[in-house]
Amino acid sequence: KEMMMRKTKEEAGEADGEKWVLDSSVDRRGQVPLRASTGVWKASLFIITIEFSERLSYFGIATNLISYLTRVIHQDLKTAAKSVNYWTGVTTLMPLIGGFIADAYTGRFAIILVSSLVYLMGLSLLTMSRFIPSLRPCDSTSPCSRTRKVHEVVLFLALYCISIGTGGHKPCLESFGADQFDDNHDEERKKKMSYFNWWNFALCCGLFLGVTIIVYVQDNVSWGIADLVLAVTMAVSIGTFYAGRSYYRYRAPEGSPLTPLLQVLVAAIRKRNLPRPSSPDSLFEAPTSESSHKRLLHHTNRLRFFDKAAILDGSEEASSGEKHDPWRLATVTQVEEMKLVLNMIPIWLTSLPFGVCVAQAPTFFVKQGAAMDRRIGSGGHSFEIPAASTYALGAVGMIISVTMYEKLLVPILRKSTGNERGINILQRIGFGMIFSVVAMSVAALVEAKRLRTWKHDILAQGRAMTKPSMSVFWLLPQFLILGLGDGFTLVGLQEYFYDQVPDSMRSLGIAIYLSVIGGGSFLSSFLITVVDHFTRRADSGDEGWVGKDLNSSRLDRFYWLLAAINLANLCVYVAVAMKYTYKNVQRREAAGKDCRENGEEEDHEARA
Repeated sequence: KEMMMRKTKEEAGEADGEKWVLDSSVDRRGQVPLRASTGVWKASLFIITIEFSERLSYFGIATNLISYLTRVIHQDLKTAAKSVNYWTGVTTLMPLIGGFIADAYTGRFAIILVSSLVYLMGLSLLTMSRFIPSLRPCDSTSPCSRTRKVHEVVLFLALYCISIGTGGHKPCLESFGADQFDDNHDEERKKKMSYFNWWNFALCCGLFLGVTIIVYVQDNVSWGIADLVLAVTMAVSIGTFYAGRSYYRYRAPEGSPLTPLLQVLVAAIRKRNLPRPSSPDSLFEAPTSESSHKRLLHHTNRLRFFDKAAILDGSEEASSGEKHDPWRLATVTQVEEMKLVLNMIPIWLTSLPFGVCVAQAPTFFVKQGAAMDRRIGSGGHSFEIPAASTYALGAVGMIISVTMYEKLLVPILRKSTGNERGINILQRIGFGMIFSVVAMSVAALVEAKRLRTWKHDILAQGRAMTKPSMSVFWLLPQFLILGLGDGFTLVGLQEYFYDQVPDSMRSLGIAIYLSVIGGGSFLSSFLITVVDHFTRRADSGDEGWVGKDLNSSRLDRFYWLLAAINLANLCVYVAVAMKYTYKNVQRREAAGKDCRENGEEEDHEARA
């Protein structure tokens, strides 16, 4: 009879799990969400729409920014590249602040809405700087030799408003979309794995249109018209995002995600003299009643010093019925979350060289395109491709990579490996890093050929040479290869930093992923400065590897340096990834025995 009652309760629990979403999320009214009417694709499509608009705006501005700074603001190549890298770096590091605020205080929906409005303000300022006479670069409509200081001030004010908007927009939007899928539901968990691939597909579509249509309007119609189109598109997408609010699943902020980590550190230091426990079963874990809506983690054998934070000493065992001081006693889950964060540091550091490669595409790759023959057709029917539109080739590579991975590789790999992801996350990231080495090597070869061709053109046409003979389509391989690498590494990093962070830090996790791109941009600027300093002195000439213009530089040598750095980094990354231990979440029905077995399976996958 008892067995029948227990079976009936289990069936009732399963029925509730199918009807309601029991993962601590709430609906718009603050109640437990109904599975059939909230979340999954019906909600995430609204979220993907505003991401498409944001990427359209960002890449429409970022890819042609170096051309604007050199042609309109009259900065030299080195200064313009640094300006772009600094702005890109700030834009991709600001999400660390936005992600922390969302996780700790505001929740994701509120900060997405506010930051989108700040983003819109930045686009509006850009538009006004082109249409309001007193804010224009100069009085005449034709290019002028000197730009008004007020225009430069408003330009950078607008750009950094966009950076602030991105700071709240990027870390929260992607994680808010992933929140629409329940990890405890088998079907929704599989859809969530596809979500990151299709998210990046939409991102690439926005990128592609931004660097083709928007850049064409900038170069051939008007910078102001292009900015106006972006501002109107963003305004419409904000309205669309707000209209989907009744379909969303929301998560309440849980306070500072850094406090539990600090508590584990303090508790472990206080108990540093205690002997390590012989069995993880003796460590403290929160009672089921206190963690009914929180996922618990299994114990792992890495960084065992922090296990001391979960040791029950004599006084704590005596007061078992009372609430424990979190600065003296941590749960196993909190200890494992601390280990997760520390384990991410080597992965983040070994991802930075890939971020440096990504930073070359909107700067030096675009300037290479500007110095090549961009005409399609001949005679009066020819069409000239805008230099920044060459960046679209990278988007094409990423679209091909993501689509092939999702539709072709994953089904095959699921059958052969038994892993529902196909291959594990770190394998996917490492595979993309191989493409970065190849892309930089190809870029070096192409740039060396471009310099030889330029010198030949000078001899053939004289110093007044106006028509470079080398086609811009020589850049196709390096863009495509780097785009293929993005489809593996960048998508893998997004999934890694969302999935492997503690549940209370998921907005911050996406921000940490973006900091790879931001850190790569700053590191690229630093490398340019260092390389310029040493190559100037070594060559004892006027120009080093990165000069005032492309034809007086030796970017081919700079690309070879990046290829060597990435190859050495790949070896370090493989060593780090082989020792990595993945997050190991307890199933609610799991017993202690399953705990140990699952831990062994996860550990085996990490080393596969």
